[in-house]
Amino acid sequence: MKRVYTIFSVVCTIFLVGNCCIADEFNFEEFGSDENAEMDGYDIETNDDENNECRMVQVSINSDAAPVAAGNFDIAGIMLGMSFDEAQMIARENGLYVNRPKNSVVYAIHKDWKYNLDYECRQQKIYIPEKLERCINTLARNRGVLYASELHLVRDITGETIDVYFTSNATDNVVWKIVYKNDVNQEEGAHEKFENQKNKKIMAWWQGVLEKYGEPNSGTDKWASSDSAFDPLMTAYYGELELVDCGRQTDDSSANMQQAMDNFAVKPYAF
Repeated sequence: MKRVYTIFSVVCTIFLVGNCCIADEFNFEEFGSDENAEMDGYDIETNDDENNECRMVQVSINSDAAPVAAGNFDIAGIMLGMSFDEAQMIARENGLYVNRPKNSVVYAIHKDWKYNLDYECRQQKIYIPEKLERCINTLARNRGVLYASELHLVRDITGETIDVYFTSNATDNVVWKIVYKNDVNQEEGAHEKFENQKNKKIMAWWQGVLEKYGEPNSGTDKWASSDSAFDPLMTAYYGELELVDCGRQTDDSSANMQQAMDNFAVKPYAF
């Protein structure tokens, strides 16, 4: 693959066909470090879906409570602000979780950058959808705007899952959201015994949450750093924990929009 890629680049240079080399094959073998390049079952998305949008919630610390350092909380050792490599290392070292079988790592391009690159590729008269997508992905990788946006982990013995979301390279590609889920709220059937078992599982899980993080200080299910929803916040649901830093995600989105605007390759108009 690398040899073919090199020959194509040389031919491109010899015939001086504009910027045709930009549309080279997207060579994942050369992407990032060895740890970042585990591309088996990879996926590439535009980060404008609901999973990547920060869910802003009203936060108010209880009158008899004080702020908590939710920014220092961890879920199975993974913390807000960790790099992609650090999060993967923690998952491997604790031995409890492994990458899910398919699309364990999802790569993304910020929407504003994808619009930029789409424009650049079409200026080269690349219109066929498959070739256009390949051109965009190649440019994104070469420009450093393709990044690991999600890491999905599973624990087979219990069915627990951890989904980790990262900011882009514009803000150092660090964790801004962690979502943990288990099956304590599920029932195996309609019999009274299953309801009884579910309640016991929920009670045991909730007790473990309180022992690790202390009592919620916002409502009955939130651990808040402050009254601002932009500061780190953890929320508990039945069998789920969501630890977020909306301020970090918002800063990242703003940085990408500004950088994409500053780097839009507009035609050289003259008047």
